[in-house]
Amino acid sequence: MAQQKAPQKPKIELFIKASTDCEGVGSCPFCQRLFMILWLKEANFTINTVNMNRAPEVLRTLAPGAQLPLLVYNSEVKTDTNKIEEFLEATLSPPQYPKLACKNRESNTAGDDIFRKFSAYIKNPDPGSNEGLERSFLISLMKLDRFLLTPHPEELDENPNITESKRLFLDGNKLMLADCNLLPKLNIIKVACKEYRGFDIPETLKGLTRYLRNAYEQEQFRLTCPNDSEILRVYQSMVKHM
Repeated sequence: MAQQKAPQKPKIELFIKASTDCEGVGSCPFCQRLFMILWLKEANFTINTVNMNRAPEVLRTLAPGAQLPLLVYNSEVKTDTNKIEEFLEATLSPPQYPKLACKNRESNTAGDDIFRKFSAYIKNPDPGSNEGLERSFLISLMKLDRFLLTPHPEELDENPNITESKRLFLDGNKLMLADCNLLPKLNIIKVACKEYRGFDIPETLKGLTRYLRNAYEQEQFRLTCPNDSEILRVYQSMVKHM
């Protein structure tokens, strides 16, 4: 019997925003999201950091006018972050690659209003509106905290008497697609709010505090984060100081 050949590994290139000094990654939650996904998929891929002020000719040729991030998969160019995520999950699939889709549908939408509330809060020019916007932002964080502390069905199946979840991340004890979407935004929020609003995520939100602590222990998240200075530089021109 003829021996079957192992499937040929795809050639994958991810183009993401470069840092200001072009030595590292820039601040872009969408770029970091795809970087994390490819790393968690345990795929072989090449990272290309791009200064869009001096975009290389190859990028202008591949997708003229496209915004980052951009994926090239075996010479096929993809430019929409959500569609790239769907494509990678469908194409880099078991048994060769791990599945990253969440088991619980609610995990995909947990915290989905936080970045919008944060943006309204951090960019607000009216001191009279600051307290109300901060309260609205805090409520969105509290909502995520409750989600993280609420046991998932599989936790209750294992222990019907559990009253508080002990899971590490949104959907369980492994980073999944939903985490790749939310965590880069939470990192931006943590850095920008502390610097420009003197706001720290309250430690009383123990589910959220635990979630972030666990996330920073994972190299797929920690090592794909931009330097804090990159985040602050992005928001410097947007923030209205109170």
